[in-house]
Amino acid sequence: MDGTDIDDVPIRDDSIRLGQFLKLANLIDSGAEAKSVIADGLVSVNGDVETRRGRQLVSGDVVEIGGQAARVATE
Repeated sequence: MDGTDIDDVPIRDDSIRLGQFLKLANLIDSGAEAKSVIADGLVSVNGDVETRRGRQLVSGDVVEIGGQAARVATE
């Protein structure tokens, strides 16, 4: 992720599903969009392509899509 700014996005609980986090972090516009970008392999978690929308993310995980990145943070 050279040169990519990473935004910390706080979550309320200990974990959050990937599809929910993409929307919370404003990396996508809708849940339907989450389904398609994840299925198409456009999303990576900690540098690895992730195709499971239900993947549980925890504090410190970094999600990247289209040159934008967000890190899961606790409140």
